[in-house]
Amino acid sequence: MKVLIVGKGGREHAIAWKSAQSNLVSEVFIAPGNVGMSEGTLVPINDDDIEGLANFAEKEKIDLTIVGPENALALGIVDEFEKRGLKIFGPSKLASQIESSKDFAKKIMKKYNIPTAKSETFDNKENAIDYIKTKSIPIVIKEDGLKAGKGVTVAFTQDEALETLESIFSVPNKVVIEEYLEGFEFSLIAVVNGDIVVPLEVAQDHKRVFDGDKGANTGGMGVYSPVKKINKFIVDEAINKIIKPTLKGMKSDGIPFKGFLFAGVMLTDVGVKTIEFNARLGDPEAEVILPRLKTDFIKLILNVLDNKSIPLEWDERHAVAVVMASKNYPESSTIGAEIKIPDDIDAKIFHMGTKMENGILKTNGGRVLALMSYGETLSEAKQKAYENVDKIECAKLFYRTDIASKGEM
Repeated sequence: MKVLIVGKGGREHAIAWKSAQSNLVSEVFIAPGNVGMSEGTLVPINDDDIEGLANFAEKEKIDLTIVGPENALALGIVDEFEKRGLKIFGPSKLASQIESSKDFAKKIMKKYNIPTAKSETFDNKENAIDYIKTKSIPIVIKEDGLKAGKGVTVAFTQDEALETLESIFSVPNKVVIEEYLEGFEFSLIAVVNGDIVVPLEVAQDHKRVFDGDKGANTGGMGVYSPVKKINKFIVDEAINKIIKPTLKGMKSDGIPFKGFLFAGVMLTDVGVKTIEFNARLGDPEAEVILPRLKTDFIKLILNVLDNKSIPLEWDERHAVAVVMASKNYPESSTIGAEIKIPDDIDAKIFHMGTKMENGILKTNGGRVLALMSYGETLSEAKQKAYENVDKIECAKLFYRTDIASKGEM
């Protein structure tokens, strides 16, 4: 069968790499992809060109399309493909609001008693400021809409909170303000279709830009899996208190969800609580979860599309992925800096933001590369990942040096 992957980052590289390993797949196409994705044929159609992608899928007789990025989902790619009778894995435009609107997600959680932080939504700066002044610090401020894993500020002073609101409301906007949760954060992603829920192995992402969880929130600076602290009982609690009630609630509201449902979960002293939902595979979570999946990835998706569950087999090894990002990320990106990758790299390199100019590999985005290594222990996987990261030559890239450190505690 022919498979089309929509997107161009590290997540899509991991999906394409895993799809190409399936015995069911004859050809993999990636639109638009990037130069590092040698596992498939690159198609020069942007991931926001919904009509162009659907036309390509019809012309090439694509058997299955897997959507990576959230913007394509929010634009209604699934609705357009299904209208044309094309098989696609992802939520509808309405269902993808679980990510594209923080306010929508919070309303679902409140309505169906999903454990989460107490919050209020504001579309007026003055009311938001008055609310902040009555609340304890730290406090979390989430700008509504798609923010590529960013758009969240944890304010540790009232002045920082007020400055954040001034910036957000410099244009007409909406904001969710919620209590700060203390605990251990992890990523739980399930492959779902209505009542069918197949959870993947959990991972822990590192959102802050600098070591020690300092600096601004990013799309993710590194990740590891499995997460020793999160046992089966905690996963079951999250599935039963967060994932399943959310899916049941959305279905009863006439907005059934199909695709990858990502829950950012905080393990607190009183149990699991939802930090956020995403409507797709995480990035960089995909770069450690998919390498550990031994079950045929395409068979998994086809089964779920057919409303069938499937037992999953996992590689017991640990996986650590370290993200190399452009200097000044997440504020800005360095475009066009030369990258030299030696031949003795002993890690899987997932390209996140690269391009080729005159035969020279160069940076082309905020997050540029994710290097994933396996290990029999977490320490071994971490050591191998960093040994390989240190071999990459680029004057304009930086990375955190403490990825997976929490997992060793």
